[in-house]
Amino acid sequence: MRGLFVTGTDTGVGKTIVSAALLASLAAAGEPVRAYKPVVTGLEDPAETAARGRWPPDHELLGAAAGMSPRDVAPLRYGPAVSPHLAAELAGERIDPERLLAAARAGTAGETLIAEGVGGLLTPLAEDYSVCDLAAAIGLPVLIAARPGLGTINHTLLTLRVARAAGLQVRGVVLNPWPEEPTSLHRSNHSTIARLGEVQVERLSLVPRPTLDCLARAGSPLVRAFLSG
Repeated sequence: MRGLFVTGTDTGVGKTIVSAALLASLAAAGEPVRAYKPVVTGLEDPAETAARGRWPPDHELLGAAAGMSPRDVAPLRYGPAVSPHLAAELAGERIDPERLLAAARAGTAGETLIAEGVGGLLTPLAEDYSVCDLAAAIGLPVLIAARPGLGTINHTLLTLRVARAAGLQVRGVVLNPWPEEPTSLHRSNHSTIARLGEVQVERLSLVPRPTLDCLARAGSPLVRAFLSG
């Protein structure tokens, strides 16, 4: 299976924009793609809706970028803005890891799969089953989305440590959104993560609008960096 598993140092660090940019760029180049996000939460939370602004929910953006139905992107969708295992509990359900894994593997040969996690690697999906466990079961190389500003060194290095301890192959880190005029802090964070984490670090500029052309342009350098060859 060709593709990437996009995780993050936290929630709200731009995993979905990174994933959608990769999908849109690949699709624009004529490559068959498939998007997958195991769980979406916060669909009925007013604060989450306000924070998104004109941007659609994660599964809708990923579906548009991949040419898929949003329901096919995310098999589980919940209203409250809480962790997946709690969202399922509030709905009177239990998340079945085998169902999540089967949905991730439901594509056809020749597709590039961009799978996006929920929160960070240690976010619980079910009792004793984390996003890290799902990433390991899917078996794709991991791409880490991280903030470019203060605090990102610690968060990113911790995520790298967890990923490598679990045997995941880390393909790289994407700092997002990279400012038009980076400060000495931003530049230092970039070089420090690359050096201490012994990892390739790329930047994703701010994507101004949730359109396929904007996403494809932003994602093109990431495709060249992490999926070429």
